[in-house]
Amino acid sequence: MSARTKARKRALDILFSADVRGEDISTVLAAEAKRAANEPARESSWLYAREIVDGVIDNHDDIDEQITTFAKDWSLARMPAVDRALLRIGTWEILYNDEVPVAVAIDEAVELAKEFSTDDSGAFVHGVLARISRGS
Repeated sequence: MSARTKARKRALDILFSADVRGEDISTVLAAEAKRAANEPARESSWLYAREIVDGVIDNHDDIDEQITTFAKDWSLARMPAVDRALLRIGTWEILYNDEVPVAVAIDEAVELAKEFSTDDSGAFVHGVLARISRGS
């Protein structure tokens, strides 16, 4: 598994945890940063995970607006928490990280959805992120 794939999983853990616990993302991120400081072997995945989470925090309103616009009849509140977190990660990568090809951002989010969410989540995440990437 690549360092970026591991980083996406870490970012998913942080965003999901904050969402489910009703905590501020920054608080959960700070706790994870403390833990990561004691894990030098995982530093490469931590750095990108932090970049993702910081990007989601910095662009939260725009990211959620994009998801809501392109989720076709799904409100953010109605989505499973894992899907919501993955859509935020994928949307940030598509819109704000030029280093990640759109197809990679979508594929990575879909694979994580298949692994950690419902049977229908992979197709749902793919559809929303594809529409966001096309802007329609």
